[in-house]
Amino acid sequence: MPFLPPLPDEENPQHFCADKEYDYADIRSVILLFFYQDHIKARGEEQKELKTPGYRARRWVCERTHSWMNRFRRILIRWEKKVDNYLAFLHLACAHIVWKNCTLADPF
Repeated sequence: MPFLPPLPDEENPQHFCADKEYDYADIRSVILLFFYQDHIKARGEEQKELKTPGYRARRWVCERTHSWMNRFRRILIRWEKKVDNYLAFLHLACAHIVWKNCTLADPF
């Protein structure tokens, strides 16, 4: 059974993190309608922060993961005709990313 996050309500809101592409009043109203708390940088806000010394731009988890997936040419350019083969290489790439970024403090 897959893990599903709890449904958001007024006491336990979930968080919606997105970049400035989602900075519209309609999208913010839908997010609030479903009891999510939005964490959306306004347009131009990051440009102001980039001028601050020592500030590094923060990449969201999904964008970072897509960037890592694009490093696998076989995933970026789909050569396989069968869906099962492509899905197998996609899982292999995800496993490689997890293995590479996994740090174990105490393996035993």
